[in-house]
Amino acid sequence: MSLPRPRSPLRALRGVRVLSLALNLPGPAALMRLRAMGATCTKLEPPATAKPGTSGDPMGQYNPAAYAALHVGVKVLTADLKTDAGQKRLHTELARTQVLLTSFRPSALAKLGLGWKALHARYPSLSVVAIVGAPGVRAEEPGHDLTYLAEAGLVPGLALPATLFADMAGSLMASEAVLQAALHQNERYSGSGDPHPRGVYLEVALSEAAHYLALPRTWGLTQPTGAVGGAHAGYRVYPCKDGRVTVAALEPHFAASLCQAAGVVASDLRAMFAPATHEAIAAFFRAQTREQLDRLTVAQDIPLHTLP
Repeated sequence: MSLPRPRSPLRALRGVRVLSLALNLPGPAALMRLRAMGATCTKLEPPATAKPGTSGDPMGQYNPAAYAALHVGVKVLTADLKTDAGQKRLHTELARTQVLLTSFRPSALAKLGLGWKALHARYPSLSVVAIVGAPGVRAEEPGHDLTYLAEAGLVPGLALPATLFADMAGSLMASEAVLQAALHQNERYSGSGDPHPRGVYLEVALSEAAHYLALPRTWGLTQPTGAVGGAHAGYRVYPCKDGRVTVAALEPHFAASLCQAAGVVASDLRAMFAPATHEAIAAFFRAQTREQLDRLTVAQDIPLHTLP
């Protein structure tokens, strides 16, 4: 039987114009997602100060390759919003925009004349998605990905997290908020026949994104006593003969296949939490090479992945 052909992207945001003032990672990452969904994306950046001719977005300075990947298909304009010329350029773009994406503190937006009340009065159909550090009255507090992860309990030791979890989760929430705004506008238009439905204001807090990612830990799932926190012998990282192996044999049939391969007798789920089972599976993996384990995952249908 032939496999179905992959579908073309739905482009659910085709025809929606998004203007972004958001710098660093969360805003551009959200814009990248929105562009993939068909939105027409424009970004207004401040002039470069460190090196003329480069981006005014800090990401463009400290990681040009990441900046380039984030802005594929995005029209990037430059404007100093503290000047009359910059304000003129901004409002020219706003006049043809459905959703504005920001990542400034509320006080900074107010100084630029971009508070929600002022924008809504001037552009009633414009929606705003505001990326902030923390919600509500805490939006003025300084912070970054690392501090939001720490607050959510996701920095257990001295090592830095493997990636920028709060920023990337926040970018997904921001793109989700843009979708909500577009759906709201379409719903109002189709329901009332109003060609200029009223926009909405949606706030996305990176600290809340971090707390959302932390929910499995909060529930105990990824704590040391949790099934996916190391207590279940089939869901762990083990050393092998020439590297490491991550095994995720959590479901009973996967656990049974793992135990059979390792020569371990496990009569029921409780046995997977027993110290003797842990020791036996660890001993099995220590005696295997990565190549042997790569073959095992195919032959025995065990979810595992080897690492150097």
